Amino acid sequence: MRKLVAALLCSTLLPAQAPVPPIAGFTPDSAKRELELESKFDQAVNRQNFQQWLKRMSAKPHHVGSPASKATAEFIAEQFKSWGYETRIETFYPLFPTPKTRLLEMVAPTRYTAKIEEPAVEGDETSKIKDGSLPVYHAYSTDGDVTGDLVYVNYGLPDDYKRLAEMGIDVRGKIVLARYGGSWRGIKPKVAAENGAIGCLIYSDPRDDGYFQGDVYPQGPYRPAQGAQRGSVMDMPVYPGDPLTPGTAATDPNRKPDPKQASTVTKIPVMPISYGDAEPLLRALTGPVAPAEWRGALPLTYHVGPGPAKVHLKLEFDWKLAPTYNVVAMLKGATKPDQWVLRGNHHDGWNFGAHDPLSGMIAEMEEARVIGELAKSGWRPARTIVFLAWDGEEPALLGSTEWVEKHAEELREHAVAYINSDGTGRGFMGIAGASTMELFATQAARDVTDPQTQVSVLDRYLASRKVAGSEAEFRIAPLGSGSDYTAFQHHLGIPSLNIGFGGEGGGGVYHSAYDSYDHYTRFVDPDFQYVKATAQLGGRMMLRLANADWLPFRAEATSRAVRGWTNEVVRLADDMRSSTAKRNDLITSGAMKLAADPRKPYVAPAPEAAVPFLNFAPLLNATAHLERATVALGKVDPGKLSEAKRKSFEDSIRVAEQRFLNPGGLPRRPWFRHVLHAPGFYTGYGVKTLPGVREALEQRYWQEAETQIGLTATAINAYADWLEAAAKKATE
Repeated sequence: MRKLVAALLCSTLLPAQAPVPPIAGFTPDSAKRELELESKFDQAVNRQNFQQWLKRMSAKPHHVGSPASKATAEFIAEQFKSWGYETRIETFYPLFPTPKTRLLEMVAPTRYTAKIEEPAVEGDETSKIKDGSLPVYHAYSTDGDVTGDLVYVNYGLPDDYKRLAEMGIDVRGKIVLARYGGSWRGIKPKVAAENGAIGCLIYSDPRDDGYFQGDVYPQGPYRPAQGAQRGSVMDMPVYPGDPLTPGTAATDPNRKPDPKQASTVTKIPVMPISYGDAEPLLRALTGPVAPAEWRGALPLTYHVGPGPAKVHLKLEFDWKLAPTYNVVAMLKGATKPDQWVLRGNHHDGWNFGAHDPLSGMIAEMEEARVIGELAKSGWRPARTIVFLAWDGEEPALLGSTEWVEKHAEELREHAVAYINSDGTGRGFMGIAGASTMELFATQAARDVTDPQTQVSVLDRYLASRKVAGSEAEFRIAPLGSGSDYTAFQHHLGIPSLNIGFGGEGGGGVYHSAYDSYDHYTRFVDPDFQYVKATAQLGGRMMLRLANADWLPFRAEATSRAVRGWTNEVVRLADDMRSSTAKRNDLITSGAMKLAADPRKPYVAPAPEAAVPFLNFAPLLNATAHLERATVALGKVDPGKLSEAKRKSFEDSIRVAEQRFLNPGGLPRRPWFRHVLHAPGFYTGYGVKTLPGVREALEQRYWQEAETQIGLTATAINAYADWLEAAAKKATE
């Protein structure tokens, strides 16, 4: 009795052992070993490496095709080799134009020549470097020499042109001035050309990322008056990568490039300018006062024009192939070497690129270093780990797209998943990607500590969304485009995630010469705490995918997401039917006249055709089929399967996402083949879910909508059939 009492007393005095949290894809014993390994990983992450690598790689301009870009790739490759990876550099030769002539001048009612140059700022050493740097320009603008009246078009979106039309303003034969924001920059010249404009200027309004937000650089983090946002304006929603070889890798350095053969080059010349250069142009405009929501923060009354401001824009480019250097580093798996887990970030910048992209690149490098050290100590991943450092992301996702197109068959056969980052900052976790990886991503975020609050980065994210700290409330957002996951997710159907932190660092130098080491270490992440958190999140994801007893993909989140998106497009059609009827009533009654320019005779807009009733039954039935298949799959416990059945089950689950691909692709852009999500044709980076159906509705292509409903349903049914077959085979 005394022994029993003593044992009970001891059991109450000793601390209880914390239960091992579940990890998708792992048995309880394996999960315990995995958490021990991740603890070693976290402890080995060294923030001093971040400072050294960032300072070195951001010391010179290193855009695609530059000597510094090659040197950066070689430096990264040397590091990977030293950490024990089989490493190579793969080179491609896409089209990449650089400017020869850049001229913007206002020729009436007064004269003004735009500076189009970013001066050095005090306290930023690299801002003084001009040798080897790219000037302010837009890549893949067409050549042009145009003169015309200026019209201010707000963000330059399709709805903005509809608003102008209601005001009696026509942009045909004119040059438009749009502000950054609202959509990806390449959409603005695309829509301008569709509306008949002959040129396009894009400026950064201080309301969006200048002095309205806070002190400007170097006193604060925001964009100074002469800061300008470079960037690509290639029509990447049609296809990214080399504009001359869609679907095929650009491996020939000796071909003669002809930009006229590139359908994704802009139809009109386009150039970015600072708000310092935009202010005289806006001040010279008259015409109607811009709607309240169109007005920025410059000290003037915003008018839309047209004129009397008249501008002359002249652009000429050097259309050449640029060598693009991708670093590929591989650590062979011990038991499942034919399954590849991929992790990437790009290394090229528009100039110095400290935040975008190198803050993400140094996190990936530290992940690779620590995993390499773990491998040297005797541990080995089950699956093969592949680290990738892309070149040419900034102009058009050049390096990653060409690499994926070259290795498409291998990737279909071997790739498990792709984890991407593209720079990181201070603040809140961001994760977007394939719904099948939602639980996996949630659990990884659950186990990373936020350096500022000391709660998990998941809990901090949920708190920021005013959601009770429940893992079940985390929903992964689908991917549009804008980074190197695009070819993996949307072209090949390989489940992908994009990760990073941000929201508190204070931005305003994006794609400018001021995206520098000095700016990053002063205003974004001074002590690299969130670079470390990025490395811990990315490294944890790589270790779990590499070590899992079975792949941690779950269909429940996919099924839930598809049901939500299906309901959305059905509701969209109903809402359009109602709003069209109301608008036509307003036109008939003459109420639309209130929005018109009072100086001109009122011309009633044409009524829109009524929205027909569409047959959504195939899509609704496919969604229900997917829900049934998900239930069947959920009854399979991979941990209880024999080794042979588990392997067969895993092989099926690994390639299931590829069933969502439509071989014919989306309308007018066959390169994008995933039926669940794609970058929007008129949003660029922004995602469109069920894009074939949704965009047909938005463009009022009713027959196309019916066709896309059927094609989307076919792909969803194929995915559901695949899941049901995998479940049946596992339980036979």
